[in-house]
Amino acid sequence: MTQNFLSIYAKSFNWAGFFLPKKTYKQCSDLYDFCRTLDDIADQDLDLEIKKKIFQSFKKDFQNKNLNNEIIKKIYELIICFKISPQIILDLFDGVESDLKAKVKLETNKDLIVYSYRVAGTVGLMMAKILNVKSKNSLRSAIDLGIAMQLTNIARDVVEDGDRNRNYISLDFNKIKETLKLADIFYNSSFKSINEIPLNCRFAILVARRVYRQIGNEILKKKNIENYKNSGKIFVSNFGKVNQTLLSFFDLIKLIFVKSNEHLRKNEHNIINEKINLDERI
Repeated sequence: MTQNFLSIYAKSFNWAGFFLPKKTYKQCSDLYDFCRTLDDIADQDLDLEIKKKIFQSFKKDFQNKNLNNEIIKKIYELIICFKISPQIILDLFDGVESDLKAKVKLETNKDLIVYSYRVAGTVGLMMAKILNVKSKNSLRSAIDLGIAMQLTNIARDVVEDGDRNRNYISLDFNKIKETLKLADIFYNSSFKSINEIPLNCRFAILVARRVYRQIGNEILKKKNIENYKNSGKIFVSNFGKVNQTLLSFFDLIKLIFVKSNEHLRKNEHNIINEKINLDERI
């Protein structure tokens, strides 16, 4: 049996996925397979026009419900089973399509937040639906966790993205720290709503949240742009993952004593709402 994309590419998520029920892990893996297939279209080393054609073909398969495509078939099974709005997936297509340019440059934090919603907040929202989260505020917080993780990715991959002429943020350590500070705001707003996740899935999300956030801490340890550029791909070691997993037990206990309050990132979601109606997606 071939490995799924989740275990091959998303080591942090696969680590956390160990704590999910087997059926739920499979469903999350099917979602990730779809997202990774779409993401790889933009990232593969091909002529831009060829990538655009592949992208449009895949999007057409999705819109036309081409169930002969196994990846499309599985995503529609999730859409039906968990009542996921196809518009969320079209938002994801929009995010990936924005990378299919000779040069990508985000000018403002507003652009950064909207982009991060499209390519990752959408995934957080769909993941929450697969985990049977019902509360609207909690679904909004799931978007926040996806955005936080994407901002962490962007802060980690500035050099690699720059080599692809994608300038989400500038290659400046202060800007990298600023981006991680913004990510922390979204990580913080995602915490209390984890209480709304069914108990048998809750710990896995706490682990994923902690392990991914630790990537940002590893970046900050570089202290300057020279060390950052010389360090290659920054990741959390297996020892670090074990440590963050143990700390997640304390998070699980902490959740017992906190209540889910109203959503904390209203201003940021209003920024997204200027271009995308989140209420229609949630």
